[in-house]
Formats: sequence, structure tokens, C-alpha cells
Amino acid sequence: MPQTAVTLHSSCVALAGRAVLILGASGSGKSGLALQLMALGAMLVADDRTVVSVDPATGGLVACAHDTIAGRIEARFIGILNAPRLPRAPVALAVDLDSLEDQRLPPRREARFLDRPVPLLRRVDQPYFASAILHQLTFGRSD
Repeated sequence: MPQTAVTLHSSCVALAGRAVLILGASGSGKSGLALQLMALGAMLVADDRTVVSVDPATGGLVACAHDTIAGRIEARFIGILNAPRLPRAPVALAVDLDSLEDQRLPPRREARFLDRPVPLLRRVDQPYFASAILHQLTFGRSD
């Protein structure tokens, strides 16, 4: 029987009903990027641990928080903050903070979760990174 849910070491926010998984090692900046995206209008889905499952109605991936951490996000050196949240959102994009993008116009990449593909971005160390993520999440990418 195929696996239908997995808990990822990731944060997750959503805009316009489309979620981005923010993946990376402890201390890589997952919560910090999530806070930047939230300041630009995204809503918190989960911080630090994200449950990703297959939606039986659509076959796509959906993300949600564990009940114990729902509606809270860590701001390093500040504390645990309360935040309005979406209980769940369909996964549309993933960001890998452990891999630095080295190509000016990178190829399309994908991650796979529960045997389903998700478009993947690598970390970009530029001040516009959060804005670019939300723009891709909202309007897509042109190649």
C-alpha cells in the first residue's frame, strides 16, 4: 500500500490557495523566509514540521500543521509568535534552502513527495527572493 502522508522538516505558507513548502536543515532560515512571505501577504500553514498528504479528491498534495504547533511560528532571537493560519492548502511549489542557485536562468526543477512532482526552487541570496517566490506562486513561470 503506498504511503499517503509524510511529515517534512519544513515551513509552509500559502497565497491565493497555493502553498509553498520551505525545506532546509535546522537554522537554514525556513521560518525567517516564511515570515518574509507572510509580511508580503502569505498566510501561515505550518512552521518547522509540515504534514503533507495526498488529497483523495484531487490526487494532489496538501499541507497542514501538526495540531501542537498550529498557528505559531518561531522568530529566531525574538520568540514564538502567534499567526493567523490556513488549516490546509494544496502544495504548488517547494523551496530548498540547503541548495544555492548558481544559474542566472535556472532550468525547471522538481522535488517529489509521496511520488508526486512539485516545482522546486533553490535558495537565492538576493533581497527579492521572497517577492519572486510569491510572484511565481501567483502567476507561474515563463520559460
